Amino acid sequence: MSGKRDYYEVLEISKEATDSEIKRAFRSLARRYHPDKNPDDSEAETKFKQVQEAYAVLSNPDERKKYDMFGHEQPGGSPFGPGGFQGVNISIDDLFGGGIESIFSQIFSGGGPRRRSRGTDLLVNHEIPFQTVFDGAEQSMEIDVLKICDECDGRGSPTPEGVRECPTCDGRGRIQRIEKAGFFTKQVVTDCSTCRGEGRIVSDPCEACGGEGRLTKPKQVKFTVPAGVSSGTRLRMRGHGEAPRGGRGENGDLYIQIEVIEHPWFERDGSDLLMALPLGFVELALGTQVIIPHLDGEDLRIKIPAGSNPGDTFNLPGRGLPGGRRGRGSVTVLLKLDMPKKISRSLRKSLDSLKEEIGTDFDSLEDSITDEAQRRRRGR
Repeated sequence: MSGKRDYYEVLEISKEATDSEIKRAFRSLARRYHPDKNPDDSEAETKFKQVQEAYAVLSNPDERKKYDMFGHEQPGGSPFGPGGFQGVNISIDDLFGGGIESIFSQIFSGGGPRRRSRGTDLLVNHEIPFQTVFDGAEQSMEIDVLKICDECDGRGSPTPEGVRECPTCDGRGRIQRIEKAGFFTKQVVTDCSTCRGEGRIVSDPCEACGGEGRLTKPKQVKFTVPAGVSSGTRLRMRGHGEAPRGGRGENGDLYIQIEVIEHPWFERDGSDLLMALPLGFVELALGTQVIIPHLDGEDLRIKIPAGSNPGDTFNLPGRGLPGGRRGRGSVTVLLKLDMPKKISRSLRKSLDSLKEEIGTDFDSLEDSITDEAQRRRRGR
């Protein structure tokens, strides 16, 4: 008969406990008995190992089923192999940071997995004309990117025999060590310096890539620019970034950052377009109609009523950019007074003769200011 304590008793739970209850009990007890919190306490260390072993079995559905049927005397011996349970390095950060599952997943798989690298993500800028914001477009660009070497299929060596597992890290690409800081210990994982984190050493490097397994090559990329896109938007293209080292793993991603070239006269506010329309005094006083080309291919026709003032705005709904909640946005036109840069003598003489009719009456200036303020407030 085994002298081990019942695993459910160790975790202080019932045999009907759910997975979440098992995990919660383990976290609580592991924090209580962790060696970092109980230095030089052999009893706490023993209980900590018992808690680890109990959780390792009960958190695994298959092993829990065997334990419920046979207890500690299950057929086939210990689930941890001939060496039995050796314990797992768990830091306080693991207990509070949610890293428990990845630690205990190694117990029944025979050790940590080999490291699979991932290629680096790339970021490129791409300018588009303002018209593309309205229409959207299928576009393409050429970039230089690290791709798998065709000569060695990414191995870094012409033959598989020219690549061997790194003896320093056993092919994992990482080195784990325990550091002591005062009364506490912490687990530190770093890239292996021998193999630069690759987990392998190239003894017979490929001439084409120098053992890197990758070469910089031009690549044509096709992508869709959606209508309504704005400057700063990043389009993500999965797997179009750099290839991983050693040909193991997946490519990085390509991010295309859109920069929209300014329009000659439109300013943008989401899906709305804003523009200033400079007009002379005569056009403002008598009224006029202005026709200008527009992004949608149909001219903008702006009717200016007689007696308009600088600062007046006109709204043209449904003529803005796509992408708004109600379809296309609107175009807002702001009237500005276009003053002549130079005034000839004849024009000055004509203006002087008209001053009494169209000039400002300074005797009623305060009334005019008040009227303008009220008109502006009503227009809010």
